[in-house]
Amino acid sequence: MLTVDFSRFPLAPGDRVLDLGCGAGRHAFECYRRGAQVVALDQNGEEIREVAKWFAAMKEAGEAPEGATATAMEGDALALPFPDESFDVVIISEVMEHIPDDKGVLAEMVRVLKPGGRIAITVPRYGPEKVCWALSDAYHEVEGGHIRIYKADELLAKIREAGLKPYGTHHAHALHSPYWWLKCAFGVDNDKALPVRAYHKLLVWDIMKKPLATRVAEQALNPLIGKSFVAYATKPHLPAVDAR
Repeated sequence: MLTVDFSRFPLAPGDRVLDLGCGAGRHAFECYRRGAQVVALDQNGEEIREVAKWFAAMKEAGEAPEGATATAMEGDALALPFPDESFDVVIISEVMEHIPDDKGVLAEMVRVLKPGGRIAITVPRYGPEKVCWALSDAYHEVEGGHIRIYKADELLAKIREAGLKPYGTHHAHALHSPYWWLKCAFGVDNDKALPVRAYHKLLVWDIMKKPLATRVAEQALNPLIGKSFVAYATKPHLPAVDAR
């Protein structure tokens, strides 16, 4: 289940991609399949080890084209272990809402992104997220949990302040908002509640089968209750300096 829409976020074979805070690796895997040179980075060592195993399995199964590479590594988003201008593309999906120093993370992403490079940022959307917070303290008052809710204009202002130029936005995963509202209403850790179990089955069926009816429904509902807000931006080239 991808949050980044690659039809709006072009990726060329050979592009050097950083998936920052990669989690289970869903975007990193897609970039690898598309022929990129991928670095998946996360502070969670257990998840990174799993991502590395999946990269190896994908290579063994021939899922990645010739020339594609994939590396999984632990790291700190506020102190990236890469030189300046190392990547053509940076993706950070559902991460910034967890980090107190979000401006510091943006600064690091801009530092390692090449001029002309592209960045995709996804965060929980303000409206659906406010409902979750209202229904359940346990949803967000946990170690490593969500510490802020972004309004779209606020996030875009921070992106511009960091020196990036936004070029597009959209919302995603409308069908997932009611699931999280149910989770919050019945208990975040209570997976046995009948409405939660029933809706989870629907989501699994939708992800596996991709039926036209739910695809159309989600597209129609995304502007209203899309769970995620997605922003795309570029790093401008510096103006030429007259050496005379």
